[in-house]
Amino acid sequence: MSSIRFNLPTLLNCLLICVTLLLNIRCCVVAKWYHRPNVVLILTDDLDSAIGGMTPLNKTKKLIGEAGITFTNAFVASPLCCPSRASILTGKYPHNHHVINNTLEGNCSSTAWQKTQEPKTFPALLQAYAGYQTFYAGKYLNQYGNPDAGGVEHVPLGWDYWVGLERNSRYYNYTLSVNGKPKKHGGNYSEDYLTDVLTNMSLDFLQYKSNYRPFFMMVSPPAPHAPWTAAPQYQDRFKDLKAPRDPNFNVHGKDKHWLIRQAKTPMTNSSIQLLDDAYRKRWRTLLSVDDLVEKVVKRLEVRGELENTYIIFTSDNGYHTGQFSLPLDKRQLYESDIRVPLLIRGPNIKPNQTTGLAVQNVDLGPTILDMAGYNVNKTAMDGMSFLSVLAGSVNSTTWRTDFLVEYEGEGSNVADPACPLLGPGVSECFPDCVCEDSFNNTYACVRTVAPSADIQYCEFDDNEVFVEVYNMTVDPYQLSNLAKTIDQEVLEKMNHRLMMLQSCSGQSCRTPGVYDARYTFDPQLMFSNRRQRISGPRRA
Repeated sequence: MSSIRFNLPTLLNCLLICVTLLLNIRCCVVAKWYHRPNVVLILTDDLDSAIGGMTPLNKTKKLIGEAGITFTNAFVASPLCCPSRASILTGKYPHNHHVINNTLEGNCSSTAWQKTQEPKTFPALLQAYAGYQTFYAGKYLNQYGNPDAGGVEHVPLGWDYWVGLERNSRYYNYTLSVNGKPKKHGGNYSEDYLTDVLTNMSLDFLQYKSNYRPFFMMVSPPAPHAPWTAAPQYQDRFKDLKAPRDPNFNVHGKDKHWLIRQAKTPMTNSSIQLLDDAYRKRWRTLLSVDDLVEKVVKRLEVRGELENTYIIFTSDNGYHTGQFSLPLDKRQLYESDIRVPLLIRGPNIKPNQTTGLAVQNVDLGPTILDMAGYNVNKTAMDGMSFLSVLAGSVNSTTWRTDFLVEYEGEGSNVADPACPLLGPGVSECFPDCVCEDSFNNTYACVRTVAPSADIQYCEFDDNEVFVEVYNMTVDPYQLSNLAKTIDQEVLEKMNHRLMMLQSCSGQSCRTPGVYDARYTFDPQLMFSNRRQRISGPRRA
């Protein structure tokens, strides 16, 4: 007994020391998390930057752009919702995440996607390894909620709080998955207008989240995607607005791929009225997004969190309204479709900056992980962090000079009864039989943005291996295809570079481009690859 009484104080002291050590370790971990920056990503749907999409967003430009940095050369990896959103989440090109279109068969939110890609998205890494609390609200992937892929009960890995829209963008009469439980909404503005619902849920998250861990919040409103339903207070705005009549508006793409050449020029009056009306409606829906941005910024400011929060504003793809006589859509290789807005404010970002350095949506994941202090080299992402660009420590001589854009066309196996002369293989056709897509609207491009060159080189995966080349310095509206007149050596180098990028993965996607001083060209390898490619199967 005496020995037990003798050791009891020692035992209690040991326990006290252990508890103190554990508390100190926990406090150190919490302190480490607490000082990491928060990140807010606002992802719009179909918002262009080439045809005036940012014009109505005055609050957004002031509160994010003027308070931080605006990228004038921001692009997507693919100009279609689901492949592009998959690229944002994974940091990968479509040929590596395998989401090729907006269908379940195209791997959009499929069970295969859920098993192979969702565990590797940057939000999953933020949650699992960087100590972040994560929140999602809005459109996810176009087939999310499909009963054949888990329905709305499926909550993607990486999210502590999940408010996912079932299927594609709508403004009323939709279903949300709230942490895996369906919640239906109707047509009442005050209760159901989706952009406002997402705003309020985001504000609630900011109000009630933990104050002892950094957070990542991603909000994806439907605007300005069709059906372009504006909030009641904005329905009469921009009554006299028309789509821009730029030099490539309502002109025949005579030297372009056959899908562009089939568009009727001049467009019918009904087509022009349709696209002008859509343009006005798109702007009206964006005014509610502008309100969302303002409310989020103000809430962060009131809570004293604004200075330690990165706020990123961008889109999943661009849009066209009448360019080359195509009425309304995305999917094409032209600047209107592949360029997007990108505005960022946050810690160590000086206000009122503009940069022309090229970034892409595959870079968002690596950059956000870098912001959180996670080692991006541990991932298999194709993109690269541009955190150093935000800090102003990179110049054009050391930054990337090119990147890949790729798209796989879609078409119907049967002819449209309203347009029998077009035959099978086309899709997204308008009443006047102008079609926006086809099976062989499958292409890949090298987009070069370098001090010495601003060039786009594209190849189509069709029987003629159709090529389009544009010198963006002298031809920003892409009116003249230079494929038949440009120097043959340049064509060969760009063809070789394109093949390398189409098969790249991870670090190999970030090798020097043709107009980078570090680039090396091996013609023998290029011709070897070309022979292999030509001998492979092609679509008609």
